[in-house]
Amino acid sequence: MHPRRVVFAYRVPVHVEVEDGLVSRVTVIDETPISDPTVVEGDAGYLAEAIAAADDGQAWPSWAFGY
Repeated sequence: MHPRRVVFAYRVPVHVEVEDGLVSRVTVIDETPISDPTVVEGDAGYLAEAIAAADDGQAWPSWAFGY
């Protein structure tokens, strides 16, 4: 059996901190339900199952980038 892979994108809210005109930190709020996903690469036939697995109601943390 071959592994199935699909990468998809959807909009999520983010919190952006700016200091002295430079972005210093970005926090992705990752608890937003998936809506209107777009396939980026992989097996598009697997999209519905992949979304169900990714959006199964478990509490995901927010992801923060920056210093």
